[in-house]
Amino acid sequence: MATQWVLPFAAVNGFIAVGLGAFGAHGLKNKLSAHMMDVYHTAVQYHFVHTLVLLAVGILMQQMHKTSTLVVSAYAFAFGILLFSGSLYVLALTGMKMLGAITPIGGVGLLIGWAALAVALFKA
Repeated sequence: MATQWVLPFAAVNGFIAVGLGAFGAHGLKNKLSAHMMDVYHTAVQYHFVHTLVLLAVGILMQQMHKTSTLVVSAYAFAFGILLFSGSLYVLALTGMKMLGAITPIGGVGLLIGWAALAVALFKA
């Protein structure tokens, strides 16, 4: 099954989000500027929320027989988490401002994930 990756991916991302959240709260507290801590916090917040949503999508895929819109939603959320939160983590830790161009692409992925999830649920 091509979508068997969804639940394990969500579980691993939950683990990573907790670890990166703790690292930010304890390891970066006095190392980053207030603005970069805000950027890092945004990355963790979106990472966590969308990991939980991806977990829910994976469960819905099992219950609703993997509708194509749920598959699109899962891929879009995974893509969005990696690009949105990933680019913000790197920006906060390195100061590489050129990554700001990647972040909105990840945001669009998250929006597509929500839209596809809504379509799937309206069809149900």
